[in-house]
Amino acid sequence: MSRNIITGIDIGTYHVKVVIASGKEKNDKGYPKILGVGMAESHGLRHGYVTNVKDVATSLKKAIQNAEEKADVKVKKAFISIGGIGLGSTTVVSSMITSRADAEITSLDLEKLHEQCEKDIPATAIANRRIIYAIPLQYKIDGNIALGKPEGMKGNKVELKMLFLTCLDHHVADLIQAVNEAGVEVEDIMAAPVAAGFVTLAKTQKIAGCVLANIGAETVSIAVFENNIPTSLEVFPIGSTDITNDIALGLKVPLEEAEQIKVGAITGSSYPRKKLEEIIVARLSDIFELIEAHLKKIGRNGLLPAGIIITGGGSALNTIDAVARASLRLPSRIGTLGLIEGKSSFKDATWAVAYGLCIWGVHSDDETGNIETTFNALSNRLWKKTKDLVKQFLP
Repeated sequence: MSRNIITGIDIGTYHVKVVIASGKEKNDKGYPKILGVGMAESHGLRHGYVTNVKDVATSLKKAIQNAEEKADVKVKKAFISIGGIGLGSTTVVSSMITSRADAEITSLDLEKLHEQCEKDIPATAIANRRIIYAIPLQYKIDGNIALGKPEGMKGNKVELKMLFLTCLDHHVADLIQAVNEAGVEVEDIMAAPVAAGFVTLAKTQKIAGCVLANIGAETVSIAVFENNIPTSLEVFPIGSTDITNDIALGLKVPLEEAEQIKVGAITGSSYPRKKLEEIIVARLSDIFELIEAHLKKIGRNGLLPAGIIITGGGSALNTIDAVARASLRLPSRIGTLGLIEGKSSFKDATWAVAYGLCIWGVHSDDETGNIETTFNALSNRLWKKTKDLVKQFLP
């Protein structure tokens, strides 16, 4: 089903961003044409999760109204990003014997295998958590890797490596409640780092292997991509606000001034440049050490040819790509959108999540997989499952 109007809402700790796009019209890059955008300061959030539903709803209303005025449309439904420290992922490997006497693998076999993977998630990894998406990473038939979906192939034993994106139950419920109180129906939810990958990463990067790092105000979220799909996701409780706090302490200046110094709005000889650089590099090194530790955990440290792509508000720091390159021993660059829509220009990637949600929304009911996205391996069954997830949190 094709959609006329698509709305993506990125609810961050620092800002709420709304993008309204056309499901019919395309820009010169083949993406949905942006009709209007809106932004408002976030309230009622901490480290990406909701602490006050009413405050979040108020922020949402302001951002949505701003976008509605520019787009000249009324937002009734939207695709929502979910992030924060409640977001995470876990990988499970399960196997089963094929059911048919001729050893042909059927859709029923694969469905049962998917269900077995879900059952095999460790109790500690799923406690108080909700599965947002399940992504098949790799199939094996009798120990040999199967390229693509193995339905119709023959083998006695089928093995599946599955990635589960999960979030804390109450975080999902609070987020959906806040959106509903803002007068908007939630159509679907998606992990924020993955949504950003739709517009900041090229297909070649996702196939070769890369890590997308979104440095927000209070969190750093990363998504690792290989073979054109996300293979791992992690969120760390650290962000660019910590850099501001370090500058305030190190230079003995107020927080407001520290923020201005961090973004380069205040320059001059009133503070020692070398000390400022040391403060920023030290905190950035902490962030990239966490990313490096996660890459080591999944066995991908130093092994992602397309390197690290950095987005989010923290990506504006001058030395960040150099520190990333040195810390991770990987190619490094700052993510950009480079979109020009009418009178508006979107050069930085801070709008990537909201716009990525619009791209996802345009094709969310497409069962043919005719768009090259990071979720081209998802089946319609998983889409319906996610819609059921949203419905159970509705009043």
